[in-house]
Amino acid sequence: MEKTLTTSRRGFLNTLGVAVGGAGVASAGLIGGARVLEAAQEPAKGRIPDTPFKVGHMTFLTSAAAVLGEPSLKGHTMAAEEINAQGGLLGKRKIETITADEAAGTDANVKELRRMKLDANIDLFTGVISSGNSPALGPVAEELSVLTILTDGCTDFLFDKADPNPKYVFRVTNIQSADGITAAVGVAQTWPHVRKIAHIHPDYAYGRNAFEHFTLALERLIPGTEVVSESWPKLFTTDFTAHITKIMSAQPDLLVSSVWGGDYIALYKQALRYGLFDKMKVATTLAFGGYPHAIGKDHPEGVLAGVHANYHFLYPSAERWPINKGFVERYHKRWKEYPSFESDGAYTALYLYKQAVEKANQLVGGWPDDEAIIAMLEGAGIDAPAGYLYIRADNHQGYKDAVTGLSKNLPGYDFPVWPVWDPASIVSIPIRSITAPPNWPKPGEGHNESTAAADWIKKTWPAAAKA
Repeated sequence: MEKTLTTSRRGFLNTLGVAVGGAGVASAGLIGGARVLEAAQEPAKGRIPDTPFKVGHMTFLTSAAAVLGEPSLKGHTMAAEEINAQGGLLGKRKIETITADEAAGTDANVKELRRMKLDANIDLFTGVISSGNSPALGPVAEELSVLTILTDGCTDFLFDKADPNPKYVFRVTNIQSADGITAAVGVAQTWPHVRKIAHIHPDYAYGRNAFEHFTLALERLIPGTEVVSESWPKLFTTDFTAHITKIMSAQPDLLVSSVWGGDYIALYKQALRYGLFDKMKVATTLAFGGYPHAIGKDHPEGVLAGVHANYHFLYPSAERWPINKGFVERYHKRWKEYPSFESDGAYTALYLYKQAVEKANQLVGGWPDDEAIIAMLEGAGIDAPAGYLYIRADNHQGYKDAVTGLSKNLPGYDFPVWPVWDPASIVSIPIRSITAPPNWPKPGEGHNESTAAADWIKKTWPAAAKA
């Protein structure tokens, strides 16, 4: 049964732990005893083989999704280069990477994972961008007993239904439902008086999830809102004209979008020609989700620009989180560009594995088997460029505090960035406040909601009192 209790909007946001100005996100890393990525390792115990350590990394290398996939490979490559410069894992095993293009499609990706394990004999599988691919690959990784750290493919469906009792599969990106809820919290904090809402989302798992969870959260944060328009373009659409004119004819106060990558670039550039940004507020889950420089100076200021996975290259800020500062500097020196959240995810995944191997080695000596490494990954914490990352033991899902902020053009950059120095803009949210707690029932276990998060919101979030 849903709660009917009401509370003030400000009181509810305070209960969630919402902070303005970004205070407290990186400071989560001060708890839990997490290790800094650059920390020196203890000397390895026992005999360590010097055979290459093979990693299969799958991401989008072609298609419009390469704006997310290429930074993923660059983040992975940089981590591998850094680890190899130290002698490799445990100082002995150099990392070799085998790549695969996720654009080949789900069936081909499943075959490629099998080939990587059975023919190439990979030791670790990483990567994956699409929410359509991770639920297909997760069960296959379990079947093949290949240790897997997914760097995206953020759908709740992976661990809610497709792989509900994971052993070998882990994921470092924030869960998909958190994106829609983060956008809703950002809207409630920034524009609490909006009432007429239009939506445009890609017509597949990510878009449907973003729409549902944004709507669920906003209904409780700002009661009385009305959805006046829905648009569902196919993924990798290039012409958004019909959708834009439909949205504008509905005259909304707010447009909510989860369009991402090259699709978002096409959407915002076409929307500019119609003056859309002058007629409504705009909130997104992934406006700043690709290459930072992929968004041009023509991008309007004041868009609530989501990034997913709590990472923008200027946030956490350098003075508060030196780990990110060092990562950005090294990445820019290596690739002559700034990192995206995909860069951070792939980079962090290898260091998370490295940390688990080192801890397992200290316990058992020699090269630890997968059982020992898995034990070190479950419940692990690590201080990463994006802040503190925690891997929950019950579902192998990675959690980072969520963040969103308004786009702004600043001197020194040829593209819009977050106004890191504007204390009224960046909204940070403890991830525990917008995700179902450990062992909350999954779909089909006493409820028929699409996700555990949706059931949790309906049963535990009070409605804010109408303004």
